[in-house]
Amino acid sequence: MKRCSALVTGRVSWTASRSCSPSPSGCAPGCPATTATATPCRCPDQAHQLLGKGLSAIQPQRASVVNQLGLTALQLWQAASEAQGRGRGDRPVALLFTDLVGFSSWALKVGDDQAVELLRAVADHAEQAFAERNGRVVKNLGDGWMAVVDDSADAVAAVLALQQRLDAVDVHGHRPQLRTGVHLGRPRSVGGDFLGVDVNITARVAEAARPGQVLVSEAAAEGLQDAAVNLGRARRLRASGTPRELRVRAVAPV
Repeated sequence: MKRCSALVTGRVSWTASRSCSPSPSGCAPGCPATTATATPCRCPDQAHQLLGKGLSAIQPQRASVVNQLGLTALQLWQAASEAQGRGRGDRPVALLFTDLVGFSSWALKVGDDQAVELLRAVADHAEQAFAERNGRVVKNLGDGWMAVVDDSADAVAAVLALQQRLDAVDVHGHRPQLRTGVHLGRPRSVGGDFLGVDVNITARVAEAARPGQVLVSEAAAEGLQDAAVNLGRARRLRASGTPRELRVRAVAPV
């Protein structure tokens, strides 16, 4: 299956699940990149050109896709949620943000073809890992993604399984490493996306994770008591746009 990539406002967005049926603009019908505010998407044989442009726009001090989101963007998501109707979602779900550690700097060194190859491999493994736990990737963010799963135990299990899958991935001597944040909350579901303060919290938890680490909020950790994982000590997370009492714990397989 071919895939499209879209360069939107200077960021590469890799859409792993969209079949590519080129239209006269070079983009699949219905692709959001056909809007007036985005550069038309291209199929994989042209994706490397867009990828190089997008990666060159990434600030060196912001290697993490979560960092790229920024507090302003997250606040805009919250505002959009309020515009759709005040209040939170009707049921709790586990949200997670994950990104590839050091991907941007590595991609700039090795070139676009290798970067696209790695993104394809990771995207395929990610979709399979989350689907096996009744979850789904909500959005792809270049070198990372946002996903939603019914509960935190399945979310953590999916991430740990994904880490194992990626151990076998080697693109020209580079092995991908993940950084992940998981939070349990009640975000608003709007048009297939999720909005609200819980999205903000999840992004900040992911931002605080170390390379290779799965970090969960205390709310998510409560659902892991019977899971086959080791939970680290709870510590307070001080980050902009998060509750003062927010605490996080590291998770590792048994």
